[in-house]
Amino acid sequence: MTIPRSGSAVFDWIARSRQEPQQAHRDWLERGTTQLPLGTRFNAVRLSAQIVHAAVGTTDPDVVGATLAELLCGPVIHDRPKATYYALIERCPAARWSHPDEAPMLGSGHRLSVPASDLCGPTGLYWAVRPRVVGDLCLVQSVAALVHIARDSLRGSAR
Repeated sequence: MTIPRSGSAVFDWIARSRQEPQQAHRDWLERGTTQLPLGTRFNAVRLSAQIVHAAVGTTDPDVVGATLAELLCGPVIHDRPKATYYALIERCPAARWSHPDEAPMLGSGHRLSVPASDLCGPTGLYWAVRPRVVGDLCLVQSVAALVHIARDSLRGSAR
């Protein structure tokens, strides 16, 4: 089954984080990615690949994606060239986030490259976990738990 680059209700909702959502759809069609402002519909937590891989116990992209889908219950973008994952979360004040140094929360004033709906890896910028429904976001508490799991795993391997 082919997933269109844009046009689904989910990606319409995501595109409306821009003042001109039609531009996001054009970008997805022409380039496969678009830049969206954070802090309007959602924020993002930047997670290094080291944190994600330590938390899930592997670097295998299929296992990582499946595990993130189960643990975070929301959409996650993987920027493979930068070895970074972005968990999309509800808008909330950065002061509420307890891991600003190891996994910064990005909100108002930040922009995020968001892949087209059909970019599902494993190279470049892609969806490690695609959004399923309108308003689908990771729970802040679940992302925090993932960071705790990674921290414990990394501490254990350093011994």
